[in-house]
Amino acid sequence: MRDLAMQAAGGLAIVTAAIHGVLGETKVFARARIEPARTRLLLRLIWQCGTVAWIGFGVLLAATPYMGSEAARLWIGGAAIATYSVAGIGNAWVTRGRHVGWMAMMAVSVLALVGA
Repeated sequence: MRDLAMQAAGGLAIVTAAIHGVLGETKVFARARIEPARTRLLLRLIWQCGTVAWIGFGVLLAATPYMGSEAARLWIGGAAIATYSVAGIGNAWVTRGRHVGWMAMMAVSVLALVGA
């Protein structure tokens, strides 16, 4: 059960990150007017750094059951729980709960907690 929870957390983290990246490009930056062009590019790259980091966390969470190390499971799970909980709470607070992203991030946190 713990392994399945970790793998589910990893899969949900990857899906959430992919949606974050796609929506950023199609909804946020498609409408944003940012000058100069190099600043716009920089902001897009910074936005996608979060996407890449969340995908990396998802891969680590999904791979944790295969590592054979209880310490790795605890550290990866703990870091994911802290990261996704803060992001989920911040997202819910700023958007007053109207953005579905906070629910996905909190689900990753809960699944990682069950799997840790």
